[in-house]
Amino acid sequence: MHELRGRGLFTPAGFGPNATAMRVPVLTRRDLLIGGGIGAGLVVGYVLWPRSYAPGLNIAPGEHALNGFVKVGEDGHVTVVVPQVELGNGVLTTHAQIVADELGADWRTIAVEAARAGPLYANGLLMREWDEGLRRGAPARLIDPRRDVMATGGSTSVRGFEALLRDAGAAARALLCAAAASRWDADWRACETHDGFVWRGDDRMRFGPLAAQAAALKLPADISWRTGSANRLSGRELARLDLPSKVDGSVNYAGDIRLPDMVYAAISEGPVGDARLKSIDRKAAERVTGVTDVVESERWVAVAATNWWAANEGLRAARPRFVVAGKPASDRSIQQALDAAFDKGERLSVLGDIGGAFAGANVLTQNYRVGLAPHAAIETATATVQIDANGVQVWTATQVPGLAAQAAARALGVDASRVVVHPMMVGGAFGARYETDIIGHAATLADRLKRPVQLVRSRSEEMRRDSFRPAAAARLAARTTAEGRIGALFAQIATPATLHELDARILTRATAAEALARARGVAEPAAILGAATPYDIQVHAIDHHPAALGVPTGDWRGRAYGANCFFTECFVDEVAHMTGSDPFSVRMSMLGQNPRLAQCLTKVAETGGWQGGVQGSNQGLAVCSMAGSHIAVLAEARIGDAGRVQVDRLFAVADVGRMINVGIVRAQIIGGLVFGMSAATGARVSLHRGLAGPERYGDLWLPRMADCPQIEVEMIVSGEDPGGAGELGVPPVAPAIANALFAATGVRFRQLPLIQDV
Repeated sequence: MHELRGRGLFTPAGFGPNATAMRVPVLTRRDLLIGGGIGAGLVVGYVLWPRSYAPGLNIAPGEHALNGFVKVGEDGHVTVVVPQVELGNGVLTTHAQIVADELGADWRTIAVEAARAGPLYANGLLMREWDEGLRRGAPARLIDPRRDVMATGGSTSVRGFEALLRDAGAAARALLCAAAASRWDADWRACETHDGFVWRGDDRMRFGPLAAQAAALKLPADISWRTGSANRLSGRELARLDLPSKVDGSVNYAGDIRLPDMVYAAISEGPVGDARLKSIDRKAAERVTGVTDVVESERWVAVAATNWWAANEGLRAARPRFVVAGKPASDRSIQQALDAAFDKGERLSVLGDIGGAFAGANVLTQNYRVGLAPHAAIETATATVQIDANGVQVWTATQVPGLAAQAAARALGVDASRVVVHPMMVGGAFGARYETDIIGHAATLADRLKRPVQLVRSRSEEMRRDSFRPAAAARLAARTTAEGRIGALFAQIATPATLHELDARILTRATAAEALARARGVAEPAAILGAATPYDIQVHAIDHHPAALGVPTGDWRGRAYGANCFFTECFVDEVAHMTGSDPFSVRMSMLGQNPRLAQCLTKVAETGGWQGGVQGSNQGLAVCSMAGSHIAVLAEARIGDAGRVQVDRLFAVADVGRMINVGIVRAQIIGGLVFGMSAATGARVSLHRGLAGPERYGDLWLPRMADCPQIEVEMIVSGEDPGGAGELGVPPVAPAIANALFAATGVRFRQLPLIQDV
């Protein structure tokens, strides 16, 4: 049952030749009016708009809005308004495909546009999961307002919006059918749509000539989603709508914006922690050719110029110096903080009597560590701001357009309604673009300089100001049964309360230092995601030990599953070898209650050529269940030249439920595998006196094409509700590689990045 449905009236139907019989949802007039069966935003969009609420659609001449998500032109084109941001996740295509399928549109006529920030397009599922991650100690005052936050992340773009978009497509279809039926003097229920036409028997009418009339009609009662597999777009591997512009270079990113009289700016904010600007060499900066302005703030300095290179050179010449309150963070202080965190923790998950299960038993234990990891998106944080008599316009790559508008509004002291955010195509986010501080800085500069400003962080500044994947340490203990499976598991996870930090920074306007202080000592469910394994372990207990690292941390692709899956999947592998069992067999013996994951694991072993994990096989396994999806990964790896980890092959089998576009799902999983492999085998983040490195992109040891392994991904055909795919490949790849290295070398790798224990 779809979680966003107030009374459980809507169950998405399966499509294609493998569709399963499911109850067809029906949208009644009463549902629309009281919001019982449709998202509250759509009630506003359908029933009240445009009389008393505007969803902020741009209506071109000859174009007619049928609701807040669908516009139809008199020439027959259909524009789908997409509430999620394109991060490389294919959301422009999948959202359009969902609406077009339900509408019965011709895919050749489909266009897309980004939704303007507003409550109509809020991501309720992400915000509810966010709240659940904060549950213990979350300020109650924050819960309700979050329902109106427009955000992209958490593998929710399909999970959280499929039903809403189907409702929009179904409503638009009903209006077009009603318009055609009135011309044929027929019942609208006798009409159907496909290929951009309304049909009744052999009679047909194109959408275009019906658009104006349809937009003026009242929504019919008792609207149902489409059934059957004929003339469907959902489930087909349609070409991505954003690919042509990316291939020919015509796509615009935030750094491509050009405005009259615009200047370019570079910024320095100093070390992590409570840093304040102490001094700069203003004259040296102003001597750099092209520099127009030097702007100082309490916590940062920016240099503006006629081009960004000159701005960055001027910033270098300024040689800004900062003072940091307290002792700056370092590699050593982070390790000490993780160790100290084990002195105090809170039990967040428990099943059965863990004390009784371990009493007098032979207990196997092991420790693991995960270091900080950068987001390392190829596009650094960028924002362009223009202020004029009409208000404020912001062009930026962001996962939270509404919060970006609020950040600009706060910096300028104006109402957020005066700020228009244009969400640009994002050149990689991975969680980093939840942060909105760059928008506030750009708005401040535009206000002070009285001209448009494009602010771009340098790569070194991006590295220093990153909200890293949190470092973590784990202590695991297990009691095994006579059959070699794990009968009881105890996990202690030391890591910061990262979600509390992020929440404080982007939702309560806290500085990075203030957010660290608020999260100190707070245990949160988000920190142990994935530690409660997908296995049938009869007794378990999981404790979160909040660690005060002194370094800002934030959302990172895969969330806490990344670290916790590494801990648990490496430990399961070690337990299997310590008990003389096949790691595949041990895992399978514990998946009786998770048949979908068991099918993935069986298939990856059979098709991937699993050799039992014996020494010399170079093979390792790992599994993960998250966001309603399941995946098993088989890795083949070894130690290559110069002692570097060499991954030769990754084979994955995934079940993400019903797929809108299998090509996009496969691409997302491949991207996740490579992303996770990069973090597992790349350079570690190092801190010295609060300054993070390496500063150069090339020094991160990210894999090049020649370094990438053979990658194969097989999808399980499923009629289950859609699960998340964007993050699914990240968590299991690191433990699969680590387990493969043990099979190759006989040495256990128990920390990330993968460094040989000595």
